[in-house]
Amino acid sequence: MYAVTGATGHLGRKVVARLREFVPSSEIVAVVRDARKAADLGVGIRTADYADPRALEGALAGIERLLLISSSSFGTRQAEHANVIAAAKTAGVGHLVYTSLLHADRWEPSFAKDHTETEKWIAESGLVHTILRNGWYWENHTTNLNVALGYGQLIGSAGTALISWASRKDFADAAVTVLTGKGHEGKVYELAGDTAHTLGDIAAEAASQSGQPLVYRNLTQAEHASFYESVGLPPPVAAMLAEVEAKGVAAGVLHDDSRTLSRLIGRPTLSLQQAVIEAFGS
Repeated sequence: MYAVTGATGHLGRKVVARLREFVPSSEIVAVVRDARKAADLGVGIRTADYADPRALEGALAGIERLLLISSSSFGTRQAEHANVIAAAKTAGVGHLVYTSLLHADRWEPSFAKDHTETEKWIAESGLVHTILRNGWYWENHTTNLNVALGYGQLIGSAGTALISWASRKDFADAAVTVLTGKGHEGKVYELAGDTAHTLGDIAAEAASQSGQPLVYRNLTQAEHASFYESVGLPPPVAAMLAEVEAKGVAAGVLHDDSRTLSRLIGRPTLSLQQAVIEAFGS
């Protein structure tokens, strides 16, 4: 049996859909907080919150291979991940796969500590495991391109740092490759797109495809935090996101030219041109 936590999220849904191409739906379990949101996945559903150890133990009973998709609950996700790891050990999970962060051990912002601590706990648990250090999704910066075009500016605080973007589908396919394959035990994979670009490159490509002016405007960390607050994010979250980009991304930690991701999935990762095409088509 296979299980995917966070299965109703953007990445989780793509993992489940891809997994169904290789494994009978009857052998797949979506571990979710709200079963109603998982009704369309076409697989088994078990309800458990990352914060509920007992529910997690029940949800993971009989599971051989587990994909732990990192929690998006900033501030509490270390504890949540620890709960899943403990439940997996109690349930006798045979192989735990975790979605970490590209070059997690090279980040200055504390944002990455959630991942490095989780990696440490997994290693100490004695569980057979694989770490997928995922880079940035194209969708992080292309989803709102139409909005940016309305203002003529794409904003950020990464400067001219190179970022090796890939799509959620690319990362989902890699997760399924590891879940269903052999020889990945004990590996830590640094996963990123085949080519690296800057935020300015995204702006230029979007301008070229749309025929509308769009430039990249680089903000200071404080300006970026203020922007996030202006669109409704709580101040602590706004500050954290601004720090991640200004002190992490800007330092180049999301650049990786190993092409490990494309080797795992057996095809090139999504290109800048195609990412923008898909953004405008959605």
